[in-house]
Amino acid sequence: MTHTIRDIALALGTEAEGDLDLTVAGAAEPQAAGPDTLALAMDPRYGDGISKGQARAAMVWPGADWRAMGLQAAIFAPRGRLAMAGLTRLMDPGPDIAPGIHPMAIVDPSASIGEGAAIGPFVTIGAGAIIGPNARIASHASIAEGARIGSAALILQGARIGARVTIGDSFICQPGAVIGADGFSFVTPEKSGVEEIRETLGSRADIKDQSWARIHSLGAVTIGDNVEIGANVCIDRGTIRDTVIGDGTKLDNLVHIGHNVQVGRDCLLCGQVGIAGSARIGDRVVLGGQCGVNDNIFVGNDVIAGGATKIFTNAPAGRVLLGYPAVKMETHVEMQKALRRLPRLARRVAALEKGIPMAPEAE
Repeated sequence: MTHTIRDIALALGTEAEGDLDLTVAGAAEPQAAGPDTLALAMDPRYGDGISKGQARAAMVWPGADWRAMGLQAAIFAPRGRLAMAGLTRLMDPGPDIAPGIHPMAIVDPSASIGEGAAIGPFVTIGAGAIIGPNARIASHASIAEGARIGSAALILQGARIGARVTIGDSFICQPGAVIGADGFSFVTPEKSGVEEIRETLGSRADIKDQSWARIHSLGAVTIGDNVEIGANVCIDRGTIRDTVIGDGTKLDNLVHIGHNVQVGRDCLLCGQVGIAGSARIGDRVVLGGQCGVNDNIFVGNDVIAGGATKIFTNAPAGRVLLGYPAVKMETHVEMQKALRRLPRLARRVAALEKGIPMAPEAE
């Protein structure tokens, strides 16, 4: 599929100059761009790369002297990454799933398949499931009984949608995700060691043999509109009430959402984030890779946590967090500076204890 420079500029809502009828079939980094690809140089740092490639057209920063770069056309991108979002959406053909229901799919007679849906081979759709119009479901995905999938959903290879799960419109699910598995919830007949430690913060009485009784998951999962789920994400169903993911939220690969968790709107949860059961996450929260959130706590709106932060207590709205345990980012920076000074401080203390003057250290 090819696109004219004019069509791309119109789709992005931005300006273009030069030969607007010139066509491109893809995009590339400047030095790797050929005559039929659009070079991406939205920052002056990448401008020199254009001369190393063969591009005739490029997406450049506002005010760039594109003619001096030897180009025949240019698209101007005031905000480079936002332009990338529009360009990649325009050029991404998506998976090749034939319209209709593939003859090797298994669809329960009581399931409802919306108009324009595309169901790939080896897909299974359970009793009473509802698939919205124009949904696309790739091979080997399974939709369990009573699940409801909104319009224009894209569910990719091997995804598992559990029973009674409800998903909104324009949903994207990457391969291998599991939505609606049972929650990890167990209890002992008597107070367990875990419960005891929560109360005492470390001390224990007599240690006894204990076995675990399973608490079954009667709830499901509810997911809003425009949500994206990464590869191998796991979202557990609620124990009684549903686990909830709000509109516009995006989950990276390998994220785990525990039972009863409530995640707000437009959150960004990066790879390997884990949120323990019954935690509540506000709107527009960003959790960097490998962040962990304790069970039964609240993370307020607009919180940003850097990678590997571990949040053990409630986090106020708008707070920027870092570290283990989580503290304000500026506090964490000061703590790390102090930590680096500890060896020198230890030597000075040792010298003072011995009553030996210590030679001044070179700066």
